[in-house]
Amino acid sequence: MPPVSSHFVNRAGWLRAAVLGANDGIISTASLIVGVASAGALRGEILTAAAAGWAAGAMAMAAGEYVSVSSLADSQAADLERERRALEDEPEDEMLELTLIYQRRGLSPELAGQVAEQLMATDALSAHARDELGISAATANPILAAFASAISFSAGAAMPTLAAFLVSREATAAVVFLAALALLAALGALGAWMGGAQIVRPTLRVAFWGALAMAVTAGIGALIGRAV
Repeated sequence: MPPVSSHFVNRAGWLRAAVLGANDGIISTASLIVGVASAGALRGEILTAAAAGWAAGAMAMAAGEYVSVSSLADSQAADLERERRALEDEPEDEMLELTLIYQRRGLSPELAGQVAEQLMATDALSAHARDELGISAATANPILAAFASAISFSAGAAMPTLAAFLVSREATAAVVFLAALALLAALGALGAWMGGAQIVRPTLRVAFWGALAMAVTAGIGALIGRAV
């Protein structure tokens, strides 16, 4: 029996959503905390802002993911309906279309025609959905996708919020900045490892953009704090 190689492409969908949600939770909440702390806010005000940002961000992620997945599902359903009508009205043209697709992928005209004929005899709509439209898997459930995004965002947001809760007012900005940076680096490394990619570059990339976001927010907070 030939050896089975390991691939990680099947993790791409849920891994992207989980990493993106947690990454947004860390960056947005930590940036909010650092910005408000740099403006000279009191400890209670900082924690209130952190909690409000956490809740608002989680709901925004859930709503965005729900709309995104629902829109994709609607678009795919419309394409499949158009393809179903085409198969009913013009089966010969659809057979030729599928044959030409396989020819462009390297099959001989004769073999491409045989493959198209056999696949259409078995399940014509699935064959066209996969090879013409690129629809190869069922779309995620919008409600589950929204829930997963809110949970992953909340998991990320909880860390800088907890760091702000545990330290004094004076140390909030520095501690949250460093804690968020460490969390982002760990998240980047974890995502790369789970996806089977090299670890160093994704880790540095995530940490760099997180540090930039927090630095910009801190600067804006300090300027506004002095102005008002």
